[in-house]
Amino acid sequence: MAFRWSLYLLLSLWPISVYVAARAFGAGRPAAAASAAMAPFLMSATGVGYEQGAYVWMGYGVWTQLWASWTLPLAWGWSWRAIRDGRGYLRAIGLTALTVALHFETGYLALSVLLVWPFVAGRPLVTRLGRAAVLLGGSLLASAWVIVPLLTQRPWATVNEPLQGTGLVNGYGARRVLDWLVSGQLLDHGRLPVVTVFAALGFGLAWLAWSSDADARAVLVALAVCLLFAFGRTTFGSLVDLIPGSADLFFRRFIMGVQLAALLLAGRGAAWLAAGCVRLLKARVPLWPPVLSPAAGLVAAVAVLAPAWLALGAYDRHDGAAIAAQRRADDTKGADVDRLVAVIKRDGGGRTYAGMPSNWGQDFTVGAVPVFKYLESRDVDEVGYALRTASLMTDPEYYFDDRDPSDYRLFGIHYLIIPIGSRPPVPAALKLRAGPYSLWTRTGAGAVLQAGTIVAHLTANRTDIGTRTLPVLHSDLAQHERYEQVRFDQSGSGVPARSSRSSTVPPPRRSAGTVVAQADHLTTGRAAATVVMHRRGVVVLSASFDPGWTATVDGRSQPTEMVAPALVATTVQAGTHRVVFHYAGFRGYPLLFAISAGALLALLCAKVSRPHTPAPRTPRRLSRTAAGPPKYQAKPAREKHGRR
Repeated sequence: MAFRWSLYLLLSLWPISVYVAARAFGAGRPAAAASAAMAPFLMSATGVGYEQGAYVWMGYGVWTQLWASWTLPLAWGWSWRAIRDGRGYLRAIGLTALTVALHFETGYLALSVLLVWPFVAGRPLVTRLGRAAVLLGGSLLASAWVIVPLLTQRPWATVNEPLQGTGLVNGYGARRVLDWLVSGQLLDHGRLPVVTVFAALGFGLAWLAWSSDADARAVLVALAVCLLFAFGRTTFGSLVDLIPGSADLFFRRFIMGVQLAALLLAGRGAAWLAAGCVRLLKARVPLWPPVLSPAAGLVAAVAVLAPAWLALGAYDRHDGAAIAAQRRADDTKGADVDRLVAVIKRDGGGRTYAGMPSNWGQDFTVGAVPVFKYLESRDVDEVGYALRTASLMTDPEYYFDDRDPSDYRLFGIHYLIIPIGSRPPVPAALKLRAGPYSLWTRTGAGAVLQAGTIVAHLTANRTDIGTRTLPVLHSDLAQHERYEQVRFDQSGSGVPARSSRSSTVPPPRRSAGTVVAQADHLTTGRAAATVVMHRRGVVVLSASFDPGWTATVDGRSQPTEMVAPALVATTVQAGTHRVVFHYAGFRGYPLLFAISAGALLALLCAKVSRPHTPAPRTPRRLSRTAAGPPKYQAKPAREKHGRR
């Protein structure tokens, strides 16, 4: 319920944020209102920008981006005001830090403009640079509780190997992005390019006013920065490595910033055109009542936005029909799957497999939802919904072979859910049938804790852990309780490991030991087992390796190590032992929260202690700019902002 209400409110009220941002960039009320009015109608070829299709049922569900879509316009607007006027640092830094915390790529857009806006804000340049430095430094300190853990844990956050080299990661390149922008596919995909035309008009007006309107320059520069990000590695190649954390960025997502900047320009273009039409109407109709101008503007706006309105309405109706169909499926087939889930949660003892996106699992569904996705919504510990996290096991999971019994052992799979009438890809016993679904168990296999022996070593890092361990996944080592130790490169440099293997230890004649009892509570970060070791070996926990995992053997601390593909293990001597694995996440949050709060408090104290000097009251004069309807501004402010 909380998710649904947050989705509804954030999506429906987003135009408010756009309006406030447009005003912060100097747009008049009509121009800001026009930008806000067009905000709900964005639609792109990529489907992951600031558009309704990115968030609703038939979309991509980028919920955290939706939160940041609210904060980015405000962070932009108030950061620009702080650089231009030297006021409002606290709110600008607070919104920028919040944007960084809410969404990774959006945070880049909030911070990057701070590096270029001082150069277009007017003289003196040193003052503008100083203000931008305060904003950048304050924002980084205020978001330290997000950035520092990200940096310290980065060596253990895998790079998405299967998507490397694709436009999803590298961006679509300058030629394609610009073609989409000019042709309307970035703002008005699948309909008449209404917003695109207004954005083009606003761009032309802002360009003509470059020398006289700093606000227009700021929006144009923001558009340019976002475009460069969206071009990505496809255009700039290795140059993008200069961007901190570039190996972890999905450059196609920066199209959202292009949409936002274009939206701000579109409002200026629409307001300018409307004002011109009103002037022309008054000139042609001398007796035209002024009171009718707002009404005529409203009618014209509805007529102009009709194509976007109708297209969005059709999308919403289709989405509503899909939701209704899924609810019916949840009540019938979903109830059948829930019966199987109840048995899995009651008995425990291992993970569940119900197919993958790359095989039959994509067509094995509850309504329109694949079963492996449905299981995630039921908090089932499963294997198959690949490439959804940054853990080291993400890439190896993508290469999981459901016909290989050894892989089931590596991933700790005990249960299989398959269609009625199908045979499991590996030996298993039927447990339960429910509707078109059947639950199978692998007898004596699938436990998340295993005992074994290290027989070889391999080297890998976060960029190649999947491909480096592929030979292990394709072998039967785990089936015979044999494992390869991973010598992991923690540099996080993104450079592939030089060698894949070292010498192999002769295979043992018998198993190293046996797990006689175990209990896993991985949702709470704990797993324990009683093992009988015949000789020195390892106890392996089928969980993604992370430095937060610790191990104790008979109550004494024991170092953890990584075994292929990227599992947690600890060395255990011969004998009967009690082995416990425990996970503790990043522990430096209290200090980082104190640093972030201290940075904001220091800004607040500086604001309170600074003497307030009221602006001199001087006659105002009309400032005619090409950015929108006429607006009034004090002459001293014009000189201060470098408008000549």
